[in-house]
Amino acid sequence: MSRVILFNKPWGVLSQFTDDGAPRPDRRTLAEFIDRPGVYPAGRLDRDSEGLLVLTDDGRLQARIANPKAKTEKTYWAQVEGLPPDAALEALARGVTLKDGPTRPARVRRIDEPPGLWPRDPPVRVRKSVPDCWIELTISEGRNRQVRRMTAAVGHPTLRLIRYRVGDWTLDGIETGTWRPA
Repeated sequence: MSRVILFNKPWGVLSQFTDDGAPRPDRRTLAEFIDRPGVYPAGRLDRDSEGLLVLTDDGRLQARIANPKAKTEKTYWAQVEGLPPDAALEALARGVTLKDGPTRPARVRRIDEPPGLWPRDPPVRVRKSVPDCWIELTISEGRNRQVRRMTAAVGHPTLRLIRYRVGDWTLDGIETGTWRPA
């Protein structure tokens, strides 16, 4: 029986148990939060992103989640700069062309700030003269920094990015910095 752990990764934490560089207090790792040997991240979540990280001891499950060919859906909440018009959301839904090629079509919609959202430490830098809003974006691939690059491609850079769902697993009931068995 494989073990699966769902972790709500805080901002600033690396998606690995050790830091390849010299240890620094501003480069926290999963070892600070998860004391279960033998589980490893299934995919990655950038240091400056937050939210659901799935860890497992099952190599096949790990590969299925991380491999873009498996088309495992991942849903993100993105706080973006500006108020994207319908045309920008439609472009994201069709797929946008990035430097490494076109993205697959995505599901996207404007949302209110997610209820019960924890404060980010450090807080997002907000400019008083530029509004921001939240969108929910579901993709079925997982290129490096893909959501950030997609929102930037339509003129609305991501200010805060939270992965809410991977496959059938969600963040529901998992406080930031904590984990639970799936």
